[in-house]
Amino acid sequence: MLKRTPLYERHVAMGARMVDFAGWEMPVQYSGVIDEHNAVRNAAGLFDISHMGRFIVSGPDAEAFLQHVATCDVARIAVGQSSYGLLCRPTGGIVDDIFIYHLPDEYMVVVNAANRQKDWDWLEAHTDGFDIVLDDRSERWAMLALQGPAAETILDQAEDAQAADLAYLPFHGTALSRLFGVDEVLITRTGYTGEDGFELFFDATHAAHVWDALLKLGEPGGLKPCGLGARDSLRFEPCLALYGHEIADDINPYEARLGWVVKLDKGDFVGRAALAQIKQDGPARRLVGFEMVGRGIPRHGYPLQSSAGAEIGFVTTGMHAPTLGKPLGMGYVPTGLSKPGNTFDVLIRNKPVQVRVVKMPFYQARYKK
Repeated sequence: MLKRTPLYERHVAMGARMVDFAGWEMPVQYSGVIDEHNAVRNAAGLFDISHMGRFIVSGPDAEAFLQHVATCDVARIAVGQSSYGLLCRPTGGIVDDIFIYHLPDEYMVVVNAANRQKDWDWLEAHTDGFDIVLDDRSERWAMLALQGPAAETILDQAEDAQAADLAYLPFHGTALSRLFGVDEVLITRTGYTGEDGFELFFDATHAAHVWDALLKLGEPGGLKPCGLGARDSLRFEPCLALYGHEIADDINPYEARLGWVVKLDKGDFVGRAALAQIKQDGPARRLVGFEMVGRGIPRHGYPLQSSAGAEIGFVTTGMHAPTLGKPLGMGYVPTGLSKPGNTFDVLIRNKPVQVRVVKMPFYQARYKK
């Protein structure tokens, strides 16, 4: 049996195409991936992301524990702020990418849906010596993402949302508000689309009410319900990493261009020794972005090879980028081939097609700083 979010019946009633995603029955599209993608770039879109994991870390050693397991400097996350981070293995490989939210009396760690149990087990395995309490709130809370340049205007018009002072909520900021009559809604200025927007956390019993209210409020401005298809294309254009594609247990942060989130100077943490060595030596391969010189669309898993036919890497994500109007891809190649302008081939249906390395990201994110 596939798991379902509290909004499953809403998705079906609205005609969404449902698919199996990491063991969850989720909407991949409503009106169409391109239509939903463009809505987020030009107005706003609403996503149900309640399948993601939401863990609470509390207790006297909550900060010290997260410093021990995460690569980012948790001590620098002020109350009311959040930060992107990584969980890494002792070898430097990435267990998962996470978001850490510093709430008044606790921390919330948001993890990928596909890794919920793995991440929970990983955190539990590292609790020895720390006076903390881990609480899995994933089933109790709903999680929505309202994304796009019109997101602030839409949310600010909602009942009681003004209490959160959305216009003054900084990038990665968090605030508790009352929304559509629902108490204790956590509003965060975070997202995964390359646009300004918010993620909302609240009691799952109110999921349908808040979903309906937001869609009704946003109708005049073009707000659309969006599925996982648009979520993928939206994160692809600004080159945001996706677990199982750009990052994985056998990929380290430096080759994934995520070295900026590894704070080696904060003190010891899981994976620090290996990561320090990788940084000193330099990664043997690097994630690159590329455009097609020949015709075709690169897809996840397609081999990358030299002009002589030797396999040199693989495609992590590839598609026709809706905003940019052309096929693009990301993939891993030897570091010596990672500079813009270098060319090699992608193997599409056993036929080599030339590609050219281009600067990343493909699309400049428009976060509100």
